[in-house]
Amino acid sequence: MATLALAPEPAIDTDVRRRLYETMVLSRVFETEAERQYKAARIGGYCHLSSGQEAATIGTVHAMQDEDLLVTGYRSHGFALARGVSPEAVMAELFGRVDGCAHGRGGSMHLLDVEKGYYGGWGIVAGQLPVATGLALALVRQGKQQAVVCELGDGAVNMGAWHESLNLAALWNLPIVYVIMNNGYGMGTSVERASAEPELYKRASAFRMHGERVDGDDLDATYEAADRLLQVARKERRPSVLELMTYRYRGHSVADAGLAYRTKEEIAERMGRDPIMRVRDQLRAAGVSEEELEAIDKRADERVAKAVEFALNSPEPPLDRLAYGMHALGSDKQFARMRPGSAYGEEQLTFDAGLGA
Repeated sequence: MATLALAPEPAIDTDVRRRLYETMVLSRVFETEAERQYKAARIGGYCHLSSGQEAATIGTVHAMQDEDLLVTGYRSHGFALARGVSPEAVMAELFGRVDGCAHGRGGSMHLLDVEKGYYGGWGIVAGQLPVATGLALALVRQGKQQAVVCELGDGAVNMGAWHESLNLAALWNLPIVYVIMNNGYGMGTSVERASAEPELYKRASAFRMHGERVDGDDLDATYEAADRLLQVARKERRPSVLELMTYRYRGHSVADAGLAYRTKEEIAERMGRDPIMRVRDQLRAAGVSEEELEAIDKRADERVAKAVEFALNSPEPPLDRLAYGMHALGSDKQFARMRPGSAYGEEQLTFDAGLGA
């Protein structure tokens, strides 16, 4: 089992680093705007921001091949953007509009784009682990040499689904990498207070599975580890656990100020090691001009502004399609026997004509 790894010699050339930097900046700007739009009451439900976790997010996704599959928890805006879902489709989904990547049905916690191999965005803590493990089994049964990345937060390792999923992955030699985004807190509880073993990667040993921890705020270290473990998953059908040490600048959700369980000094200290600024400094050292870096920042601002405009102009889903997709077409007979037990004898979905007027 490895301990906290130092960054290896950079394996990312300058052109690629510049592109990854642009995605990191886009993610940060997007999150800042998402918080603004949430407070303007344009985003309903929950909204969890990943500001500060950009190197962990973008570095992990960069290690994936196009045919690999991605499953994440609910802090997923950055993952969707990194996987290639457009800012317009993500913002429209947050707004609950039909042009969103889930057609306005999922919102912030349930982003997805199956065509890009992104299978969600899951709102239940640890609920994504059995799904991701099942996808890995499907890859094996289909004879595909690909792998699954299953992202989870540090709080998910204390759920039953964690143990069940890792046990099966180890028994069946499934091609999956469980990526723990350890940002120090599960909602408002620190990892040290919630986990008897706070070095979370060590838990992999209970399943005779490889586990390691790296600095998730280091783009190169994250990419190197994720790339190496995904190669093992694809070629040798061996699962693993990758713990990325990172930090979220905002609270657990937009409704959480994030100051009741940590100090302003702690947040300021972590912001002083900002992952985006680290990559920006690397690009400067590689000869990228300040003017080009500023142009990247400006493009991110413009893309997010256009995403908001797009979302505002996208229509809301029609009310009579609210339950569409709940059951497969042609499954009426299967569910007919359940109708007598419907609430208050109701046997069909009905709507108040005045609802939403």
